[in-house]
Amino acid sequence: MAAAPPDDVVTISELTHRIRRSLEDGFGRVCVLGEISNVRRPASGHVYLTLKDAGAQLAAVIWRSTAARLRFDLDDGMEVIVKGSITVYEPRGVYQIVVSSMQPKGMGALQLAFIQLRDKLEKEGLFRPEAKQPLPALPACVGVVTSATGAAVHDILTVIGRRFPRAHIVLRPVRVQGEGAAEEIAQAIAEFNGWGGADVLIVGRGGGSLEDLWAFNEEVVARAIYASKIPIISAVGHEIDVTIADLVADRRALTPSEAAEIVLPEFHDLLDTLDGLRTRLAVALRGQVDVARARVQRLRGSYGFRAPIEAVRRHEQRLDELVSGAALAVRRRLESCRERLATVGGRLQALSPLGVLERGYSITRSQASGQVLRRAADIEPGQHIETVLHQGRLLSRVERPQPSTARQPDAHDS
Repeated sequence: MAAAPPDDVVTISELTHRIRRSLEDGFGRVCVLGEISNVRRPASGHVYLTLKDAGAQLAAVIWRSTAARLRFDLDDGMEVIVKGSITVYEPRGVYQIVVSSMQPKGMGALQLAFIQLRDKLEKEGLFRPEAKQPLPALPACVGVVTSATGAAVHDILTVIGRRFPRAHIVLRPVRVQGEGAAEEIAQAIAEFNGWGGADVLIVGRGGGSLEDLWAFNEEVVARAIYASKIPIISAVGHEIDVTIADLVADRRALTPSEAAEIVLPEFHDLLDTLDGLRTRLAVALRGQVDVARARVQRLRGSYGFRAPIEAVRRHEQRLDELVSGAALAVRRRLESCRERLATVGGRLQALSPLGVLERGYSITRSQASGQVLRRAADIEPGQHIETVLHQGRLLSRVERPQPSTARQPDAHDS
């Protein structure tokens, strides 16, 4: 007959459970330094890996929700600082650390993510100089992708308004930081390309920390800029801030204000340039006439032309005709340039937001948020609105919105 087991005998499961509780109660949260190896990413979205040093190794697990927050890629051989809690995976009797945060040794997570994405896109050729598109010399329409309430849009509008008052600008407002901002920026770039009405885009925001500017370091924004058929000026942060968007864009501006200076010339400088070209043309034509006259004078003084004076006179008459024709051609060319400039100026004036206001139109926006109202459904009864006229503003309270079924455009004229 078999002997009964002693009273202190426990099952493997119970012993492992006791060990797990002892480890969890005894260690709590820990912080360890180790080298990554054996990274595995199953379909569940969790990440399994081993942390090791010269003397030991430790299994580690990163749950899907934590792994989604990691800014950098995990590679074998990378040294990291890991925070987490010690536990036991009972089915295998293996103790492990459940990772709550992970930081690369020697640099921040965002800095490492920037380097990894930069190197990846550079290998793919997204930064190649030959891939850059030239900017138009005088764009008829400038698209702007930035926050509608930030300092960047104010700086851009102020500088362009001073340099080229008749410019036509279309603003596509987006979030420029926080969750989902990168996707909004990429979508706005795609919408401008689908619309096709803008000749050049300014994409950017004002300065901030690395975290504030991170939307412009996201891969989705970089690929949207690279895929754009419209030339893009990146204007993110201040001079010392360099983002992935700056590296991919066709032109980098150090600030939003500089982007506004790059995108359009000074209107009066343009007029001076035209005047200079007119003067150079007139001088060149006069020089050609003087050369022709001198040649005729030499021919007239030669032996072969001293006798047949009538032939000389015919050449003089022809020279007078050439001079008159050249002068007439200059006048006609100048008149044509003047008419073209007046036509372009008239078209720009017609497209200007100020011109629209002069014709009796107005801009209405929410007094509380400053948002430009495109649909009656965007405002509620009792809310206050502000109407901008050509001269002055009106403050009103909405009694009853009357929605329309007409489809509104996605981008706003500014």
